[in-house]
Amino acid sequence: MDSIKRILVYLSKDNSLPQCAQFIQSVTRYFGSNQEDKVMVNCGINKNRFIISDQEFRDSTRVPLKRANMCPINNLEEGQAATLTEDVLSRGVDVGVAVILQTANQKILLTRRSPTLRIFPNVWVPPGGHIEQDEQIIDAGLRELKEETGLQLKDGEFSWRMLGLWESVFPPLLSRGLPTRHHVVVYVRILSGETHHKLQEILNPDESEVSACAWLDTSMVEMIVSAGKEANLTGIPQNMPLTIGATEMCNGSMVHVDLQASTLLSTVPEAGADVERVSTGTKYALQLWLDTLSQNKNL
Repeated sequence: MDSIKRILVYLSKDNSLPQCAQFIQSVTRYFGSNQEDKVMVNCGINKNRFIISDQEFRDSTRVPLKRANMCPINNLEEGQAATLTEDVLSRGVDVGVAVILQTANQKILLTRRSPTLRIFPNVWVPPGGHIEQDEQIIDAGLRELKEETGLQLKDGEFSWRMLGLWESVFPPLLSRGLPTRHHVVVYVRILSGETHHKLQEILNPDESEVSACAWLDTSMVEMIVSAGKEANLTGIPQNMPLTIGATEMCNGSMVHVDLQASTLLSTVPEAGADVERVSTGTKYALQLWLDTLSQNKNL
């Protein structure tokens, strides 16, 4: 994709004019402090700019913005920043959208990124990608959902809401290398009127982007989220199934496989080759999704 078609993150505080976020600028810290990993912000698209502000503005949505505790941008030292190349520094902060697709029978779809992708290969995430110029958030989410999974939702057959923002950096730890990508990911929940059985029938993943898909129920999501909160996970929950059903891409065909459920509890290693796991940002989004279920129960 030509980078000129992407929109970038702009920041505004105390009603100042929005300024394009710099690659080495911590977006979360701009609205909080070195110690705060989560802040409340207002955001929205305006004139092909994704604006994040501490103040409300026209058509903005108020949501939480979070980063990882060991966010490389926040922990980048001056000497390390000085070694970054101009093509990296000039990128700014990209904005993407990720879709938490909830079915009528309360399952959600996760996809495993292709092993050939440059960033986060073999990592489980919701369908998503960059927001392009002249797109609104929901339009970008629906486009990416169709491109990656073949699922096309029609107007009137779904509802949606923004869940929150995640400050994503690749590599995800400084011990794994200096940053080469910096994004703010907009997580949206799309509520479909179809069950996962019906959607599975029309699932058609793009193998260049997606190597596997899985529908997860709330109990599995709760285990993934709980594991993400524990620094030193030992063993697996007693009630966790040994495997979960998944659809794997194999030379253009879809094959049913039994995925080791414990794989989804893995965390990013500090060094060496990465492992198959659910991304840290996805775990954050899954918690936000669980929160919406609890809120709906209390209504």
